[in-house]
Amino acid sequence: MEEVNLHQHIEKVHSEEHSQILRSGGNPAGSPLLPSSTHQHPTPPKTLPTPTQSHTGTPGAHTCSQCGKSFRSEPSLKKHQRLHTGERPHHCSQCGKSFTQLSSLTEHQRTHTGERPYHCSQCGKSFSRLQHLKLHQRTHTGERPYHCSQCGQSFRQVGHLKEHQRIHTGERPYHCSQCGKTFTQPSSLSIHQRTHTGERPYHCSQCGESFSTLPHLKRHQQTHTVERPYHCPQCGKSFRQVGHLKEHQRIHTGERPYHCSQCGKSFSRLQRLKAHQQTHTAERPYHCSQCGKSFSRASTLKKHQRIHTSKHPKAEPEEG
Repeated sequence: MEEVNLHQHIEKVHSEEHSQILRSGGNPAGSPLLPSSTHQHPTPPKTLPTPTQSHTGTPGAHTCSQCGKSFRSEPSLKKHQRLHTGERPHHCSQCGKSFTQLSSLTEHQRTHTGERPYHCSQCGKSFSRLQHLKLHQRTHTGERPYHCSQCGQSFRQVGHLKEHQRIHTGERPYHCSQCGKTFTQPSSLSIHQRTHTGERPYHCSQCGESFSTLPHLKRHQQTHTVERPYHCPQCGKSFRQVGHLKEHQRIHTGERPYHCSQCGKSFSRLQRLKAHQQTHTAERPYHCSQCGKSFSRASTLKKHQRIHTSKHPKAEPEEG
């Protein structure tokens, strides 16, 4: 039985030498590849299998010495090895950015040329990458192939599913280096960090006022429109948002639903409670990028920053 298995092994792995022996009229049983009945230790063959053939008999197997992953061709192996070496041989002539693969460079160059070769047959929208087109098409088909095993909610992109799952796991992998606060999404961390840097990248085209988030800008832009659909029945004052009307009405009712667990003080707005609570913890998370001074409230930081920007600064604001 062992001899039969050995014959099968030689025919499969050492097929080239085996064929040469048969063509020359030799007896496979007398081949130096097979043990004879009179020689227990035959001389090993001088011809070895080609390096592109693995010992499992799979032709063209190229194995990465770093991680053991196998590839059908040597160019594919070389591309893969750049993950380990960090080599990025393909450079953008416009900005100098480098890439591991030529295809990645080609996609990147479209950011300079504006080329968008992939078009949606439904709405005509175009994209620079095929993958972006495929994701967009799901908005038309309604396809949401990624499902949460916990609650069954489905998503169009796997990244959105991963972000959602953190609601169930409690994972908050994005940390603020300034104050240690953690977040489930990198975008939330970026927005938070602006409270420390004072960055306000969203500008109103009407009056030039700037904001740290796009929703805040959009809310502000409504101040330039005349629409204020929510009216107070007590004094007639009108508001753009129903939440602002409810907050205003507490002036008339005296309601203060937000209570400090430390001292019992109550407030009509949640934001005012949060600002007050920092007086107990001595937390001062808002830092001036100009002089390094820190404050417990973002509003106090804004007032302070005017000292640096104004030609006629007012007195230094105090926190109460």
